[in-house]
Amino acid sequence: MTDKGAFPHYMLKEIFEQPESLRRMIASRVSLEGRSIKLEGVRISAEEMRALQRINIVASGTSRHAGMAGQYMIQALADLPVDVDYASEFEYRNPLIGRSELTIVITQSGETADTTAAQREAKAKGSRTIAISNVEGSTIARDADGVIYTEAGPEISIASTKAFTAQMACLFLFAAYLGQVRGRLTAEDVLSLGRQLLEIPDKVKTVLDSASECERLADHFHAANDFLYLGRAIHYPIAMDGALKLKEVSYIHAEGYPTGESKHGPNALIDESLPLVIIATCDKDDAGSVLRYQKTVSNIRGFKEQGSPVIAVTTAGDREVGQLADYLISVPQASELLSPILEIVPLQLFAYYMAVRRGLDVDRPRNLVKSVTME
Repeated sequence: MTDKGAFPHYMLKEIFEQPESLRRMIASRVSLEGRSIKLEGVRISAEEMRALQRINIVASGTSRHAGMAGQYMIQALADLPVDVDYASEFEYRNPLIGRSELTIVITQSGETADTTAAQREAKAKGSRTIAISNVEGSTIARDADGVIYTEAGPEISIASTKAFTAQMACLFLFAAYLGQVRGRLTAEDVLSLGRQLLEIPDKVKTVLDSASECERLADHFHAANDFLYLGRAIHYPIAMDGALKLKEVSYIHAEGYPTGESKHGPNALIDESLPLVIIATCDKDDAGSVLRYQKTVSNIRGFKEQGSPVIAVTTAGDREVGQLADYLISVPQASELLSPILEIVPLQLFAYYMAVRRGLDVDRPRNLVKSVTME
């Protein structure tokens, strides 16, 4: 797995490994026959899980974006309040946590200095901790009360891709597990969620089949100097990570914003010289998703009136956004909580092809390292 094989770069190889890495991680933890989620590495009793009053998620960079998506998943499925912190800022705000709370620490390497420091801070205040990591036996895994391994395999490229989608899948599994343990989800609910999650690897493969569309977009936009990425609700973290990927590998200035916040400042920047990437998917079976989608469609109309070129990530078959946006990237239909795993894949590809088109070292961006082991 550490050989590039037929791929020109590790980043592209790791993007294309996502269907298999997700399938491997999910399959051992979802029991359709037993209508249950199995997280054997979580060594915290059901009684303690039921007594929880709050969850804290602490991470850095891409892992923090996964945590932001996990916040929506846990609050929706387990009915518990969730706070998300930058690991590097966690200790400075005197976090008021204790024994009735759980702290989830997320890091690909398991050695990220900011995150391990945050874990020590949480434990010192009496909080139990669960680690989500890709590396067995890492510092963060050894020190946690429970661990969920992403099982994504070696990730060589500095820009995290397959580890990110695996982290989101882990958080979805944990949210369903917690909802199950706390009695918020029935066996039928868990069965439905498990089936939806098991379908995700094949849907990711479908997205990868359209990689050439992302390459054509890069051919068109590679000379741009700035981008604005927009998303609402659980899709906002995906806008954040799409912008981060572009910054990391292509050195293009990009910002991720909540779509509604664009009117509170960023709107002044929007004109024909600023491309917008906006996430406009819709789960038609979810009333909240439909409302979010309708607001997003209205926003796109406004952006078009301002002259901005709009790249929209949409649900396959969406004609309404198709008539408004200048460029479309389609992903398969999925539930509101799982569609982020699909949405980030074309944004990873777009960032990759932008960097290649600009002649940059995709796997080793300047000034960056894979594991930040010093604060």
